[in-house]
Amino acid sequence: MRPWHVLFRRRKSCPFSGPNAPIIDYKDIRLLSGFVSERGKIVPARITAVSNKKQRELAQAIKRARHLGLLPYLVR
Repeated sequence: MRPWHVLFRRRKSCPFSGPNAPIIDYKDIRLLSGFVSERGKIVPARITAVSNKKQRELAQAIKRARHLGLLPYLVR
């Protein structure tokens, strides 16, 4: 049996928490494109380590940017 520190990894902190964290905005395409996969899907929070509240805000901003044509729905 492996020791417990080998089985469990420490969870990363949310990149949107803290004093100088970036603000989620639908017009900030450079920030939003980092949370979209190459297939155009929103990357889940368990991979990006974003908190639940910020993940909802991020998804809403990505959907707004897609609707306005700032982000593509599909990447070809």
